[in-house]
Amino acid sequence: MGRAFIFRKCDVVNRGLSGYNSRWAKLLLPRIIDVTNSADNHIAAVTVFFGANDCALQDKNTQQHIPLEEYSENLRDITRLLALAGVPADRVILITPPPLHEPAWEKECILKGCPLNRNNSTAGQYAQECVQVAGECGAVSLDLWTLMQKDGQDYTVYLSDGLHLSQRGNQFVAQHLWVLLESHVADLPFILPYWADVDAKSPESSLLCDP
Repeated sequence: MGRAFIFRKCDVVNRGLSGYNSRWAKLLLPRIIDVTNSADNHIAAVTVFFGANDCALQDKNTQQHIPLEEYSENLRDITRLLALAGVPADRVILITPPPLHEPAWEKECILKGCPLNRNNSTAGQYAQECVQVAGECGAVSLDLWTLMQKDGQDYTVYLSDGLHLSQRGNQFVAQHLWVLLESHVADLPFILPYWADVDAKSPESSLLCDP
């Protein structure tokens, strides 16, 4: 129920780009957020979710692969660019790549005519780097790679094809992400009034007045 309130307090802007890595995201960020105007500080929080493509094996997928050290620096640069736009580090949530189920993803790769191009241990290295960068920058981290494998649980239910999130996987992310987002939006005023506060006889006076 609480998550429904976020839509009355802020706009949720999604800029998910299939197949992109952190190098490309860093180049595009100034087009998404005005990094030249730090005075325009109306952003409650920003999630940064890269690594699943960056961790592609270099010898199997050169187009998406980003070396671990560059991935780390790209996350730092993204955090710095967000700071220029008036988003302090404690409003930035760095999300790690989820775990990878190699047998399922290998089937997908074979269907596409290529060999297995990722593995779970490498995804774990990128996840660990993401968490470390968040700590160094003062950002918040959401370690999906660790959480989804916690206590030996069957993490494959969170993946639709071994790599991408399933419906349960998206629900898992939403559940854990909301815990981190709630503190950023809890004290924000409502953009629109609560339904019981709307004047039924004259809704215009409630809904069309200046905030």
